[in-house]
Amino acid sequence: MKVLMFGRGTIATLYGWALEKAGHQVEFYVRPGRSAALGSMVELQIRDGRVGRGAPVSQPWPITLREDLDSGHDYDLIVLSVNHDQLNNAVSFLSSRIGDATVLMFGNLWAEPSTVTSQLPANQVVWGFPGGGGGFTGSTLRGGVVQNIFMGFTEGSNRSERYQDVRDLFKKAGFKVSEQPDFRSWLWVHFLLDAALLTQGLAAGGQAKLVASRQAVTESVLLMREMIPLVKARGGTSGRGMALLSRIPAGLVGFLLQRMLAGKNMYSFIMDEVERTGHMSREGAGLYARDVLAEARQVGLLMPRLSALEPVFAV
Repeated sequence: MKVLMFGRGTIATLYGWALEKAGHQVEFYVRPGRSAALGSMVELQIRDGRVGRGAPVSQPWPITLREDLDSGHDYDLIVLSVNHDQLNNAVSFLSSRIGDATVLMFGNLWAEPSTVTSQLPANQVVWGFPGGGGGFTGSTLRGGVVQNIFMGFTEGSNRSERYQDVRDLFKKAGFKVSEQPDFRSWLWVHFLLDAALLTQGLAAGGQAKLVASRQAVTESVLLMREMIPLVKARGGTSGRGMALLSRIPAGLVGFLLQRMLAGKNMYSFIMDEVERTGHMSREGAGLYARDVLAEARQVGLLMPRLSALEPVFAV
């Protein structure tokens, strides 16, 4: 399969490498003038969670960058993984350049999915979510991927051959695909989880200090509980996991979550690399909480814990 990764960001590079290693032709679209600055080589210092507990990969990887894209291209798949606040511009750019390619929406989302992709042919849109992260220091990428990725359907998204092709693409590349029946709500709940952890991380003075403190992790659980009703207010469902989160004592959930985040595993490794490379700045981390709080106020939903932390994430 011929694959175009939109941008040379962390997720695009990690999964572009994995797909090329699986035998696919992978290229990266970057803005005009960026190729010279980025260079044609990425120095990989990553861990591959598809192998054991995360096999270390340390090697230079030559990549192909292109600065032009029109509807006459022959890509089979375009992978769009950008920050949620950049989605509208990215989709608008692709709308006249998609050709016959399938577009994989592959990242965080807080808006209504059908609104975000309204400029794209619905039968060419597939939804997924990565299990990886990290950051760049110059041309060196530090981070990793876990074995799982997530896929599912939103209103109007493709449920047939294109979806199956993308799912099989990742499976044959060694990933496990966890399919979510209500991907729209799943994306929103995941966004809120990130908002809670990132906000509490800012309050604690960094993700490392967050995971070192059971109280701080428990506070992030309480933040998440406070945010969940917003999913229902916008017409989504919180799912069984969030229902359990609301019933189990917050201290117990905080204890278990801290053990996962602070343990010697791929998730904690990726979080460490995100912070070490400065990939998630105060501005970027705070954007999640600002978006959530703005909507809560718009619909009249009180969030006293998040409101009290506003000085931490306000611009």
